[in-house]
Amino acid sequence: MTDSPLRHDWSLEEIQRLLDQPFNDLLFQAQSAHRAHFDPNAVQASSLISIKTGACSEDCGYCSQSSKYSTELEPEKLLPVKDVVKAANIAKEKGASRFCMGAAWRNPTDKNLDQVIEMVGAVHDLGMETCLTLGMLTDEQAARLKVAGLDYYNHNLDTSPEFYGEVVTTRTYQDRLDTLARIRKQQINICSGGILGLGESRRDRASMLQQLANLPQHPQSVPINMLVQIEGTPLFGADDLDPFEFVRTVAAARLIMPHSHVRLSAGRSNMSDELQALCFLAGANSIFYGERLLTTDNTEADEDRQLFKRLGIRFAETTVNS
Repeated sequence: MTDSPLRHDWSLEEIQRLLDQPFNDLLFQAQSAHRAHFDPNAVQASSLISIKTGACSEDCGYCSQSSKYSTELEPEKLLPVKDVVKAANIAKEKGASRFCMGAAWRNPTDKNLDQVIEMVGAVHDLGMETCLTLGMLTDEQAARLKVAGLDYYNHNLDTSPEFYGEVVTTRTYQDRLDTLARIRKQQINICSGGILGLGESRRDRASMLQQLANLPQHPQSVPINMLVQIEGTPLFGADDLDPFEFVRTVAAARLIMPHSHVRLSAGRSNMSDELQALCFLAGANSIFYGERLLTTDNTEADEDRQLFKRLGIRFAETTVNS
């Protein structure tokens, strides 16, 4: 099948119209686009570990790792490489093809990066794809990660430019775009998406998707997170998002970024099997797999395997190093 050219000129009104469609029409279009580019019954699995937890100087209103909020999270120093390798081995045995390592930093120091680069090499030696989320990077640090063989770098936009100031004040939206540009310059695959349920409007969700789709290159991976409410953070007690709004956003992401992996990320432990199945129908084809994300619970691996069996879904092969 001949691919149509990928677009990077989506207007806000176009994406809003996609989201405003009757639900069945939107899902039909999204599933059709999904089948044109992917096996509809294969889902890529990534596992995520916190390699340095808490004591972050940022004030992201959803995050338990911020030093500005009183949560029950206990800060932890950077993990030893052997502990990371052990966790990666367990993830691989359970079916994960990519191992993501996250550190609660505004930006890493060069000394921190030395240790993290050692982790990247060790995980690569296991035959797994590697992903990092370390905060903002300099040009030199991005270049070092390229030399180290990093496959993916995660840096989410979180929400729309218009709503962003309601969620984060210690880092600008442009800071996030600049980090993505540094990663893209090094030709490292980009993982970037957002969080739903922050109190944003449907138009904000359309605006966030517009920012992602109109980047010079679509992110290879687009995580769509549902807010996990953490007591002690400003967003604890926020109104729950209508589940159908979540599915609509997944479907719109699939339509405007048809070659990207769209990942169900944080919040799956609070989703019903039926909601997750709708998301897969809408074009989601990646999950975080394992009992923990960075600091929040995730769906049990056995539950995922049981759900996949019921739906006739299988784990996809690796997407970068195959």
